[in-house]
This record gives sequence, structure tokens and C-alpha cells, in this order.
Amino acid sequence: MKLGIHLPHIGRKAGPDSIRRVAIQAEELGLDDVWVSEHIIVPKDSSYPPSPNFWDPVLTLTWAAAATSRVRLGTSVLVLPLRHPLPLAKELATLQNLSNGRLILGAGVGWLEAEFDALGVPFKERGRRMDEGIAMMRAVWSQDPVTFDSKWIPAKIENMRAQPQPTTPIPIWIGGSSDAAFKRALRLDGWHGSRVSPEQAAGVVKRLRTERPNDDFTISIRVNCNAQNVSGMRDALTAYSDAGIQHVMAAPEDRDIDTYLATTEAFHRAGASL
Repeated sequence: MKLGIHLPHIGRKAGPDSIRRVAIQAEELGLDDVWVSEHIIVPKDSSYPPSPNFWDPVLTLTWAAAATSRVRLGTSVLVLPLRHPLPLAKELATLQNLSNGRLILGAGVGWLEAEFDALGVPFKERGRRMDEGIAMMRAVWSQDPVTFDSKWIPAKIENMRAQPQPTTPIPIWIGGSSDAAFKRALRLDGWHGSRVSPEQAAGVVKRLRTERPNDDFTISIRVNCNAQNVSGMRDALTAYSDAGIQHVMAAPEDRDIDTYLATTEAFHRAGASL
């Protein structure tokens, strides 16, 4: 089983030093990857997310990439319908090349309607914009020149060029537990779920492996942890592994960076024997 850790780019612990320290720690411990999340703008009185201080995910991963040489770099997840695919495709291709092919694009449709309203994106079109956005990015990543006929996203792309293209393909893992999310994931490279207990994992794996039986389709989950519960993670990781989960990313909830680092080390120890 592969293991990853979320970087501290959210809330009061976010900052260049803390992000760099956790990225370097992950690489030195032997963890497989480091991860970021995304919210662009949130309502003032929203109960979740708990902080509006979300450092930009792509720039955060670029900072982490510069401090490391091996760990992969993942998004958990980018809300693709909120972004125009063309500049995003440019950013991700650049990061892929700067990092020597370490990027994993975790992507989701989003859920915070007020965020869509603030950015002028129709909330009810987010699934269709997600699919078209992925198709548009994959087109500019692989065709030169490129022509793409878009329906939902404002764009006129006819016999045009967009470079750099990624030197190696960027795998796309889809987040979400709806039927649409599972179907979307099965058309791509992996599924990156959250809020899935070890008891639920076997059913998810069975559903996905029925159509994508090979290991080139990754089944990944995100779990929360903190200094109080990380000592019990070994049993949970064993259960996830037994269920067929290939990758687990832990998102520490600790607010103090030193405690965050200690939780990361304890998570690594819990999974070291798997």
C-alpha cells in the first residue's frame, strides 16, 4: 500500500516554512506523496471549511516540488468546474515538467454552491463542465496544433497551439462517491474517495474492480487523523489494505506545526509494515 500526507497549506499553520518542512519530512520518511486541497472563496459564516485561508494548491505543490526530488504531488481535489481548463492545463503541464513527472491530478465537481456563484459558474452545470474541461485539457496536452469544439465552457479552439505539453501523462483520479463520480473515475486513471470506512471499502473496491480489474487503475482514499487518534491507524490501514485499497492519504487535523510533524511521523510508522 502507498501512503501520502496532506501538506499544511490551510488555516493558521499554513506558510512557506511549514509546507516545506512537511514536504521534506515526507520525502525523508519514505512516504509516497504529498497532497493539497482547494477552496477559492468561501462564505464568511460557513461552518465548513473551518478556515478561509487556503493557499493556492498548484503554487503550493510547486513550492513543495522545489524542496523535494522524489515524492509525488497530488491534489485532493481541484474543483475543476471553477477553473477555465486552458490556463489550468498550462499550469499543470508546467508543474508536471518542473517536477519531472510527479503530478497526480485529483479532481472533483465541487459542492459549495456559494463558491460557484461568486465565480459566476452555473452550479447545476458543474458535472458537464467537469467532463468537458477534462477533455479539453487532455486535448491540449496531447495535440499540437489542437482543435476542440466546446459546448459548456466558453472557448474557441481551432488549429491552435498550447505549450508546454506534459513530458509524461498526468494521471487523473476522480473524487466523490456519487454514481456519476464512480462512472467518471472508471473512464480515467483512478478514484480518490473520502469518508469511506474500512468496512465500506470492500464494497467500493468490488464495484470499481468489476470494470477496471488491473492495477493501472488506482483506488485511493483520504482519511483524517490527529495526534490523539493516529496511534490507532495501523489497524485501519491493515483493514483498508485487506479490502484492496492501494493508496491512503492522511490529512492531519493538528493546528500546531510541530504536532502536525509528529502526527505525520506516527502515520508513517503505522503503515511502515504494510
